[in-house]
Amino acid sequence: MADAPKANAVVGQSGGPTAVINASLVGVIEEVNKHPEIQNLYGTIHAVAGIVKNEFIDLKRLSAAEMKVLLASPCSALGSSRDKPDQQYCANILDAFKRRDVRYFFYIGGNDSANTLHIINKMAGDAGYELRAFHIPKTIDNDLLVTDHCPGYGSAAKFEAWALVGDDLDNRSLPGVKIDVIMGRHAGFLTAATALGKQRDDDGPHLVYMPERPVSLDKFLADVDRVYKKLGRCVVTASEGICDTDGVTWAEKLAKGVETDAHGNIQLSGTGALADFLAAQVKEKLKIKRIRADTFGYLQRSFPGLQSAVDLAEARQCGRAAVKYAAKYQSGSVAIRRLAGGKDYAVELFRTELASVAERTKSMPDEFINAEGNGVTSAFIEYAMPLAGDLPKTGYLGDCPKV
Repeated sequence: MADAPKANAVVGQSGGPTAVINASLVGVIEEVNKHPEIQNLYGTIHAVAGIVKNEFIDLKRLSAAEMKVLLASPCSALGSSRDKPDQQYCANILDAFKRRDVRYFFYIGGNDSANTLHIINKMAGDAGYELRAFHIPKTIDNDLLVTDHCPGYGSAAKFEAWALVGDDLDNRSLPGVKIDVIMGRHAGFLTAATALGKQRDDDGPHLVYMPERPVSLDKFLADVDRVYKKLGRCVVTASEGICDTDGVTWAEKLAKGVETDAHGNIQLSGTGALADFLAAQVKEKLKIKRIRADTFGYLQRSFPGLQSAVDLAEARQCGRAAVKYAAKYQSGSVAIRRLAGGKDYAVELFRTELASVAERTKSMPDEFINAEGNGVTSAFIEYAMPLAGDLPKTGYLGDCPKV
């Protein structure tokens, strides 16, 4: 590889925000300041949309105090975008880079963001323009290929776990059926995380449904009925992407007008239709009087104060790693590998090709889902617990001897 060019860099944040996406941005800024070959670092406002509109800020001017606040701030500080660049859009991005002598492009995002980088990098190569393009992983869905897990997931998992600890205690106080619908289109990692806070044998969620396992309405109702008859209550978490046995999501079946984004994804979040439907079915078919339902929607993406320490540190490290790799390689995506054999949790970072991450997604492995398809296994708990971090201990007096 030729020596790293002396030029400018652009960094952007794309897709759904997370609690630690700004930690990756801080990591990029910190590492760029150690590389004299990168003269200016521009932050693009609202991702690729800001590049073509020439909306940039100078990130090298941030003070240490501003960086400290940024590190602890959830959500995308630069703003985000759901634009899906076509060939002309990418050509406009490349033209903008040429005007500013940008030879380094760091993009914090998911699989669609990796694909955007892949297209722009190839276009630059075909034009004979040296551009070093690096993807920094981010998604609360935890569904990127190659990497063991994604920055953003740990903090969102912590939110889900904490929320269900409280929700289960509420259900203990006033027993009935509680249904929570959790974000997750194709992968159930986030919904599975609702089980991380269970401390007692009868703690909820008692049933956990993920999109990897189809579930019929009859099966769902039978599961709820069984738990309710045994415990006198039932807490359920279900992914927004759960499918019927015909492979069609329940959300699609209920939608009167299905909204899609620029990437063709059907709009599943932001509506309480699925939770309301399931609650109505339980009330009508099982004749249970007290039934409540919530749709968590977007809450876990930018909730302040619940950053996982591991998640925060790894997101920052990924930002730094991308800049280091750009000094040696033409392109790539930062990935995380979990190290085996040690007593304590440990990881290492490595570079993978953009094409190995672009567009495609991964699902939860079979060993993380129980045989009945309505819960998680100890293997998942062992996988996810270090990412979410410490969870609150709670007390309950209902089991004390009666006098």
